[in-house]
Amino acid sequence: MAPLWPAVAGAVGLWLVLVVAALRRPGAHWRRALPAAIGVGVLLAIVAVFALPPLTRSSMAEMAYWVDWANLLAIAAAVGAVGLAFAWPLVAMRGRRAG
Repeated sequence: MAPLWPAVAGAVGLWLVLVVAALRRPGAHWRRALPAAIGVGVLLAIVAVFALPPLTRSSMAEMAYWVDWANLLAIAAAVGAVGLAFAWPLVAMRGRRAG
């Protein structure tokens, strides 16, 4: 398995660029964008619950123990949180420009 640090560093760098761009954009509506970004995060978490077992060569039928479910739900929540983190500045920038 290849080291994941370059991918993580690239994702963090991209997120920082998005946040700085949204902060510099006049008319960005952070507060109004939050519900939509939460919706994106929840949708991604739900998709992750069903997509992760096949990606790990498993299935929902093999989820026998509570630990399996706890791990699956924790990973899906992390996927949703990352989706929210990327969606929030993008949705905030969607607002009208001042001027």
